Amino acid sequence: MARLDGRCTAAPNPAGGGPDRRPFSYRRMNARTLTQGVVALIVLLLLGGLTAAYGTDRIPVILEVDGAARPILTHQETVAALLLDAGLSLRPEDRVEPAPETPLRSGMTVRVVRAKPVVIHADGRTWTIWTHATTPNRILEEAGLSLHPADRVELTSCQSSPDLSECPGTTLIRVTRAVPVTLHEGGRVISFFTAAPTVGQALEGIGLTLYRADRIRPDLGTPVAAGMHIYVERSRPVTVLVDGKTVRTRTHRTQVGEVLADLGIVLVGQDYTDPSPETPLGEETVVQVNRVREEFVVQQQPIPYPVRWQPDPELELDHQRLLQEGAAGIMQRRWRVRYENGVEVDRTLEDEYVAVPPTDKIIGYGTKIVVRQLATPEGTVEYWRVIRMLATSYSASTAGTPKTSPYYGRTRLGLPMRRGIVAVDPRVILLGSQVYVPGYGVGLAADTGGAIKGRRIDLGYNDDDLVLWYRWVDVYLLTPVPPADKIDYILER
Repeated sequence: MARLDGRCTAAPNPAGGGPDRRPFSYRRMNARTLTQGVVALIVLLLLGGLTAAYGTDRIPVILEVDGAARPILTHQETVAALLLDAGLSLRPEDRVEPAPETPLRSGMTVRVVRAKPVVIHADGRTWTIWTHATTPNRILEEAGLSLHPADRVELTSCQSSPDLSECPGTTLIRVTRAVPVTLHEGGRVISFFTAAPTVGQALEGIGLTLYRADRIRPDLGTPVAAGMHIYVERSRPVTVLVDGKTVRTRTHRTQVGEVLADLGIVLVGQDYTDPSPETPLGEETVVQVNRVREEFVVQQQPIPYPVRWQPDPELELDHQRLLQEGAAGIMQRRWRVRYENGVEVDRTLEDEYVAVPPTDKIIGYGTKIVVRQLATPEGTVEYWRVIRMLATSYSASTAGTPKTSPYYGRTRLGLPMRRGIVAVDPRVILLGSQVYVPGYGVGLAADTGGAIKGRRIDLGYNDDDLVLWYRWVDVYLLTPVPPADKIDYILER
């Protein structure tokens, strides 16, 4: 309150801290500020409540664009509003699922598939379409283009895959129209359509196998034009077998010799071909080139030396000595040998002659006969030769002659069989001569036998006193000495 002396009396402090001693103007401003704060507080409370109410109205959805999905919280009510709110600008060809006017609901998935741009170059013009088609044929069908089976469709990008869904960015489809072409080959005429740029590629496109020697008009690099005629003159296959190799070629030649000349195959000397060089070529000709060569081959063959026996009157009977050593000779033959392709096919003897004559081997044999005496249990005997022989024994009943035979018990000389008769080989011991066999005694050579050959002697016995023999013994040939022409001086021959 105001005092009479003009000083202000302090009013009590509303906060209870004593009288408020602040100036009046300050107290008036503080009240105004307080009023503004209260208003501001009320506005903040209203705004907070509105914001809280707005935030609680948002719903979760999933937005998927070209396969890439992301979650979104939105307060929009329709699909169209959501896309607009997300800043997506769409083309009429783009696909949206569900429809733009569809109300949004919590957890909904909104899918957007954008159409892709494809540039088409065909029939002399170029334009762009937006499409969801993934194959060139389908795209061209949407563009209103009809294709001939032989037309060529090319992608200037994504050549590795015909599926355009895998192609990023803009794809260019180029359509090359097929044109009619006529092929003349081997007497036949074939008409076909092709979009190939050159003659060679057109023929390759129809699967025609060409050989280097074939003649093609126009040539393979010529650009294809509508109504073009292509002429193929086939070469003939020829197989040449030469020098161990097989050479396969094709030619327009008409004779075997011309093909060999083209291949650089030369016939030398006696070389020849099968068929001959003048033979006309067939459809599948095989030519064998035979290389011929001849050479002389000299062969030497030993000539065995002969053995010549020479009597030696100074050497005793049944003794021998070498008078001259033998040496083999050499027979030389010259052959003409013919080879075809390295294989011998003929051999002709040109001449033969004794290059070195053989040298005879000369053996001297004794012809000197010395008569000696031998004391035996039966008395002394006189002999002129001793021969080592295998002695066996026999009797009339063991001789092998049947008893019904008129020759039973008879010897070769017609004597009755008995002890003292011996069978011999007449070439060694003369029939009619006498021999002495130790342990047997004196025997008369009066019989022969089929098994008694060479140095064999069969000692005869009576049937009642047969003694079996089988051993080697010395057989003494008793005097008289036979004539020289009856003696075999060389028993070993």
